[in-house]
Amino acid sequence: MPGSTKAMGVLTVGGLVMVTAYTVALGSNGWLWFGWVVLVLLTIAMVASRNA
Repeated sequence: MPGSTKAMGVLTVGGLVMVTAYTVALGSNGWLWFGWVVLVLLTIAMVASRNA
């Protein structure tokens, strides 16, 4: 896995942890979850483009 794709994966997992912690502490925020889903989709696209 190239460095930029690996960094994007780490950022995605870190984002999940942060959004989950925010949700537990302060309640759900739809925009945060939407942003995280977009980040996941971008990460999947990067992985797919590297494997193509």
